Amino acid sequence: MAWCAATVSMASPVCLVDNGPDGCMRVQQEALQVLEQIQQPVVVVAVVGLYRTGKSYLMNRLAGKHTGFALGSTIESKTKGIWMWCVPHPSKPGHTLVLLDTEGLGDVEKGDEKHDTWIFCLAVLLSSSLVYNSMGTIDNTALEKLQYVTELTEHIKVKSSGYDQTTELMRVFPSFVWTVRDFTLELIMNGKAITADQYLESALKLKPGHTTKIMRHNQVRQGLRDFFAERRCFVFERPANTKNMKRMEELTDADLESDFVETAKEFCSHIFSSAKPKTMRGGLGVTGRMLGSLAETYVEAIRSGQVPCLDSAVESLALIQNGRAVAEALEFYQREMERWVHLPTETQEALSQIHAAAEEQAVSIFISGSFNDQEHKHQIELMRSLQEHYKEWCGRNVEESRRVCERVLQRLCARLNRSLRDGALMRPDGGGYGAFSAALEEVKEHYKTEKCRGLMNEEVLRGFLREKEVVGKSILQADRLISAAQKHKEECRRRAEEEARRVQSEEEERRRQEQQLRQEERSFRQNVEQLQEKMETERRRAQQERDRLINAKLQEQKDLLEQGYTERAESLEKEVAALREEAGRKAESAAHSSALSSVLDTLGTAAIAFMPGIGKLAGAALVTLARLT
Repeated sequence: MAWCAATVSMASPVCLVDNGPDGCMRVQQEALQVLEQIQQPVVVVAVVGLYRTGKSYLMNRLAGKHTGFALGSTIESKTKGIWMWCVPHPSKPGHTLVLLDTEGLGDVEKGDEKHDTWIFCLAVLLSSSLVYNSMGTIDNTALEKLQYVTELTEHIKVKSSGYDQTTELMRVFPSFVWTVRDFTLELIMNGKAITADQYLESALKLKPGHTTKIMRHNQVRQGLRDFFAERRCFVFERPANTKNMKRMEELTDADLESDFVETAKEFCSHIFSSAKPKTMRGGLGVTGRMLGSLAETYVEAIRSGQVPCLDSAVESLALIQNGRAVAEALEFYQREMERWVHLPTETQEALSQIHAAAEEQAVSIFISGSFNDQEHKHQIELMRSLQEHYKEWCGRNVEESRRVCERVLQRLCARLNRSLRDGALMRPDGGGYGAFSAALEEVKEHYKTEKCRGLMNEEVLRGFLREKEVVGKSILQADRLISAAQKHKEECRRRAEEEARRVQSEEEERRRQEQQLRQEERSFRQNVEQLQEKMETERRRAQQERDRLINAKLQEQKDLLEQGYTERAESLEKEVAALREEAGRKAESAAHSSALSSVLDTLGTAAIAFMPGIGKLAGAALVTLARLT
C-alpha cells in the first residue's frame, strides 16, 4: 500500500514559456502536464545569456545527453522562449532536476529588450541556480550586457511595503554561476595564479567615486553583489576547432579538448552537489507541480502588465496547492480502502490496521503537497474528512457483518423454520421441545464454524436466539413430557445463557468502540508528528537561508571596507545585525517550542471539536501541553 512521489524522466525537452499569437507570453500546457506529475522537490537550473554562446550545450551536459536542447551551428538563435527538461537528479535521491534553457538575450532579429528582461526575470524567479553564459572574458563590455540585473527591483517585488527589497530578494534569489566560454587568458593576477571564482570577484570590484561614469561602471557589479549571495565562475577553453564546432552534437568527449571536458565535468559536479532544491520565502519547499503553478502565476502577472510579487505568488500557490493536497489525500485514502478492505472484517482491529496504513500515506501525501497551510486549516479539514470516512467504513463494516450473519442464520435455520411452520414441534404427545432444542443447538454449532461473519456475529446470534426464545417458550409450555420443575430449570438455563451472550456481546461492542477511539487518537498524533517533521525541515531551510545572507553580507562588507566604501559597509553592518536579530528570535522561538505549541494548540482544539471519546481527551491533553510549552 506504499505511496511515493514520482519523478519524470523526459526523453527530450518541451517548451515551457513562449509567445502566443497575441505576442504575449504564455505557459505551454504540455510542460504543465509534465510538471503536474512531479510531486518531488525540484532543483531548478536555468541558463541565460546572449544568443549563440553555447548555453544549450551546458544544459545537455547536465542532462547527461549529447543532444536534447537545440544547439544550432548558424548565427540564428535556435531556442525561443524557455524550454524545460526534467530528469531524475543524479545525486539527490527523491529529487527531480529541472533544466531551463532560455531564449538568447540580444537576438538582433527580435530586437525586444523588454521581452529579454522578462525572460531573465522568469529565469531568476523559477530557478534555484542561475547560470549566466558569456563568451571571451569578464570585462566591462560583458558586464554591460548583463544590465538586466540592474532592473530586477523594478520588475520583481517582495511586498508592497515594509521590507528591504534588496535583502529579501537576495534571500530567495538563486545562486549565480558565470560560465565564460572560449576563454583564452591565463588566470594570473599580480604575478600569482588565481581561481576562476577570484577572477569573477575581481571583475566585480567597485570603483570609488560618485561620478556618472563611475556609477554606471558600478551599477551591474553592485546588482550582482546585492542580489546573489552565492557566486561561482567556470572558464572554458574553446572545445574544438572551428570545423568541429559546427557539429558539437555529434562529438564525444574524446573529440573535444581535454581541458574543456575537465571544466565541463567540474561545472556539472558543482551544479549537482551545490544547487539547492527550489524554495520560497521562509524555507517553503517547491515540488514540480508547484513550479508549474508558479510559472503560470508569474507569466499571468507579466501578461496583465503587473510586477510579479513573491508574497502574492506564495498566497496564490497556497490557495491552489492546499485544496488539491486535501482532495488527493482523500482520493488516495478511499482508493486504498476500497482496494484492501473486504467487508466484513473479522475484527475491528483488522479494519483499523488497513485504515491506519492508508491514513498514514494520505497524511504524507497532504504534507508533501501542502504549501504554507496557515493555521493548519487544510490539515484540520483533512483530519475531519478522514475521521468521517473512517466512521463511514466502520458503519459499513457493522452493517455488512450483520447482513452476512443474518443470511448465514437464515440458511442454517431453514429446516427448523419449516418444522415450525408445519407445526411439527407442537406435538400433543410431547417431545417437541427436545427436538426444538436439538435443532437450535445444531444451528448454533454450524454457525460457529462459518467464516467471514465479521464483528457482529455474537450480536446477531443473540438477536436470533431472542426471537426463537418466544417460540421455544410456547413449545416448552406445551410439552407434556416435561415436568414443571424441569420447565423451571430449563427457563433458568435459558436466561443464564442469554445473560452470558448479552455480556459477551456488550464486551465485544466495548472493545470495538475502544479500538475505534484508539485509532482516532493514533490518527491525530500521526498528523501532528508528520506536520512537525515538515515544519522542522522548513525551519532548517529558513535558517540556512539566513546564514547564507549573513555570510554573503559579511563578505561584501569586508570587500567594501577594503575598497574604501565605508558608508555602504556601515549600512551592511546594520543589515547583518537585523538578520542576526531575526535569527536570534527564531532560535529562541524554537528553543521554547512556540511553533510546536501553536501546532498542538490548533490541532488539539480541532480534535476536541470533532473527535469523540479518547480522541477528544487526546486533543484536550495536547492543548494543555501547548499551554505549557
